[in-house]
Amino acid sequence: MHRRLLVVLVPLAVLLIAALGVPLSVTVAEREMQETYVDRLNDVGRFAPLAETTLSTGRTEALHQELARYQELYGIPVAVIDTSGKVLLGPAGAYREAARAESALPRIVTAALAGARSEPSGEWAPWNDSALVVAEPVGRDSEVVGAVVTISDLSKTRYRILVRWAQLAGLGLLPLIALVAVAWPVSAWVLRPVRELDAASSRISQGDLTIRADAEAGPVELRRLAESFNTMMDAVENAAQRQRAFVSDASHQLRNPLTSLRLAVESLEPHLRADGNGRQVYDVAVDELKAMQRMLNSLQASARMESIRTASPVDLDAVLATRVDRWRALTATAGQTLAVDVPPGLRLLEPPGGLGSILDELISNALRLSDAQVVEVSARVVPGGTATGAGGVVTIAVRDDGQGIDASERAQALRRFWRSPRHQNVSGTGLGLAICADLVAAAGGELRLEEGLPRPDGSGHGFAAVVALPRVASPA
Repeated sequence: MHRRLLVVLVPLAVLLIAALGVPLSVTVAEREMQETYVDRLNDVGRFAPLAETTLSTGRTEALHQELARYQELYGIPVAVIDTSGKVLLGPAGAYREAARAESALPRIVTAALAGARSEPSGEWAPWNDSALVVAEPVGRDSEVVGAVVTISDLSKTRYRILVRWAQLAGLGLLPLIALVAVAWPVSAWVLRPVRELDAASSRISQGDLTIRADAEAGPVELRRLAESFNTMMDAVENAAQRQRAFVSDASHQLRNPLTSLRLAVESLEPHLRADGNGRQVYDVAVDELKAMQRMLNSLQASARMESIRTASPVDLDAVLATRVDRWRALTATAGQTLAVDVPPGLRLLEPPGGLGSILDELISNALRLSDAQVVEVSARVVPGGTATGAGGVVTIAVRDDGQGIDASERAQALRRFWRSPRHQNVSGTGLGLAICADLVAAAGGELRLEEGLPRPDGSGHGFAAVVALPRVASPA
């Protein structure tokens, strides 16, 4: 979040500094060039009267020495030319070389011989390597007899411009550095409640309804948001607790009357007439009472398991080590075969209530409801990004080659109290798969129902329950 905020603020600050700094840099460069031009103009203005006197008297020694001394001191050649462009005094070679290199020199000299003074050069950019040519007429009006021309190398001037630009750039960086230095802690203070809300939402999605956000830090608006979030979570947690408490209390309160009713019904058995139909009614009543007791036990177990809302990492090997022997004994008693195909070293996010309880329920369904010969437990890793850090999803499948259920019934099989018409006479409550699906979803996973193993007679496929849970990185 810090980086995203700086990505927004820093470019805006750069644009603002550039909007102010670019015109200022241009002004600085133009002023440096203007100062250089004024200095050269003053120099040629001083040499022009001397050249006029020299040309009128023919005494060139003094002016020649003055021009040579000027070039020696400043490194700037000065030439005195006549109206035909011939160099009368000064370095003729340097003048001709400059005339070839500087395209503006003939134009400036022509204007000076016509009596016009040089205009400031507009080529002030540091990357431009042209020289500064300044010409001053010798004589007045129509009596111009020549011109004084200076050809100045601007490398030092352009270096000064670059130095000034570097100083301005350094000054421009100071606000940026100050902005970053201030924006980082300020954004951390502003965004801290947002990060905490995000972390709290992630914990809540994993089933932890006890998490709360810090409503004491950050701006006023975010503190109000955190308070509203905490109030909402209080209401959600209270509602979930009341729901679980109601289911647990109701099932507990019904247990004693139901037990008394069963005892009363069973006490009627000695009084039944052997030749009447009371025996059939008695058997139906006892079976219904047993089914109700099983349902109450399932409701209490559901309330206990759903009260554990925190998912935690677990090693699949450790879960299977406490379960596989028991499953083998159960399948052997039922005349079935258990096959386990699980690679070692898998670590995943365990649903609330325990992964072993969920697998026990799936194995129990395969034994009771499918009439299967083979039950297979397998696990695989499906690549894909997750928030757990390891990446991927671990799928645990319990497949059998029994009766199975139709595709149209699979979606309904995850509903509470739903039972297939073929299983109405088999003990069960219709809560097992629904509770397992809710617990797996609380850990960020999914319970799917699919086709199972092929049946031995080739008439179709059995039943498969696939649990997909986020993979977790193994601890170092």
